[in-house]
Amino acid sequence: MSSIPNASPGAARKGRLLTLWTPEDKQFWEREGEAVAKLNLWISVPALFVAFAIWQVWSVVAVNLPNLGFKYSTNQLFWLAAAPALSGATLRIFYSFMVPIFGGRRFTALSTASLLIPAIGIGMAVQDPTTSYPTMLILALLCGLGGGNFSSSMANISFFFPKERKGSALGVNAGLGNLGVSVVQFLSPLVITLGIFGIFGGEPQSMMRNGTQQLVWAQNAAFIWVPWIAVVSIAAWFGMHDIADARASFAAQAAIFRRKHNWIMCLLYLGTFGSFIGFAAGFPLLMKSQFPAINPLAYAWLGPLVGAVIRPFGGWLADKLGGARVTLWNFLAMALAVLGVLYFLPKGTGGHVMPFGPQEGSFMGFFLMFLVLFFTTGIGNGSTFSMIPAIFLKLKLREAPSADEAARAAAIKEGNTEGAAALGFAGALGAYGGFFIPKSYGSSIAATGGPELALWIFSIFYALCIVVTWWYYARRNAEMPV
Repeated sequence: MSSIPNASPGAARKGRLLTLWTPEDKQFWEREGEAVAKLNLWISVPALFVAFAIWQVWSVVAVNLPNLGFKYSTNQLFWLAAAPALSGATLRIFYSFMVPIFGGRRFTALSTASLLIPAIGIGMAVQDPTTSYPTMLILALLCGLGGGNFSSSMANISFFFPKERKGSALGVNAGLGNLGVSVVQFLSPLVITLGIFGIFGGEPQSMMRNGTQQLVWAQNAAFIWVPWIAVVSIAAWFGMHDIADARASFAAQAAIFRRKHNWIMCLLYLGTFGSFIGFAAGFPLLMKSQFPAINPLAYAWLGPLVGAVIRPFGGWLADKLGGARVTLWNFLAMALAVLGVLYFLPKGTGGHVMPFGPQEGSFMGFFLMFLVLFFTTGIGNGSTFSMIPAIFLKLKLREAPSADEAARAAAIKEGNTEGAAALGFAGALGAYGGFFIPKSYGSSIAATGGPELALWIFSIFYALCIVVTWWYYARRNAEMPV
């Protein structure tokens, strides 16, 4: 792991394979490491962007199916919308370990190209109202390929940057990638009104919109991503790099399952990213159920936009102030923001309401409180992801003799490998929030008549995250200060 001061840039590479990669060596980093790392980051960002877009495209498609003549029940539509979250979170578990086995360049290119399957499949299926429900459910599950890509993408990028830059780099990768959630919700209602693909895009369908019959191209919501997926896949294959030192077997990465800090950080990341993707999935429906006069599509995309844009700042802030400190105060802000949402909800809709606040509720107050929530999920996403690689690197360095340079070099390599695996695995468990939060709203409304019970539970969960963060990472003499 030591650098080779007199090596030329070409000596560190064999084609797209980096045979020498020591980002902690400042001379190596300044000479050639930073440029290579940034190249891989800026190809990874659009790859993750299209992955998030495909992961969330079904939330837009499912809304239009009844108007297109599909005879699916409300419950069937719900499961179509929920299926990508379930499959995406599950795929993340496996994708977490793929980069050290197959290489970051190869896996990024191939996993991005796999998104063509649901994109083309959905575009074809929505043109035929006789498409069977099992076919649609399979296509919805295949959208989970986009959700799975997050874990491999974050694990890959973590290998390229030194520890003091990991938080910022991971924040940029995830934050700009997360923009796919907002863009797909904003763009889809627009592109379905235009025959932008001509004879290659299929025939239009007739659909009732705003009380009038209109021609739409519902397939465009999926087809619009096909050329971008193809371009990004090619760019990843020919532009990115594999790192020789990042290679590791599944057994080497599976060491994280014996680390209690892996499970602790999974809990904290469920509180940040799980909240982001869950709030994004449930925001339109919650808005419509509590304020029926409001058009949710006019507002819903702004929440994910705020959360995605601020995420890089969360990683940068954690690098500057410390991940544990930022995460601790961020969870406090999240808990208070949920109480703010409860305050502005219409009163009398459920059995667990705030004892004060406007009786009819306030949509603007409700909306602004949710923007605060999305803001804090973005900050927390960045800060928790900066903590994970720092924790695992510190764990391995503690185990290595301080005077043994070879042992410390091996510890850095193993720490980076375990940290990357933990990043991916935390991303996998956190993604289940995309299913559980909307489902919690539905269960709360069914049980009490309103979403208040679910929101109270969220607030209590954030309080638990505050205690856990303080005890293990933020207090004086904490077990693992980061």
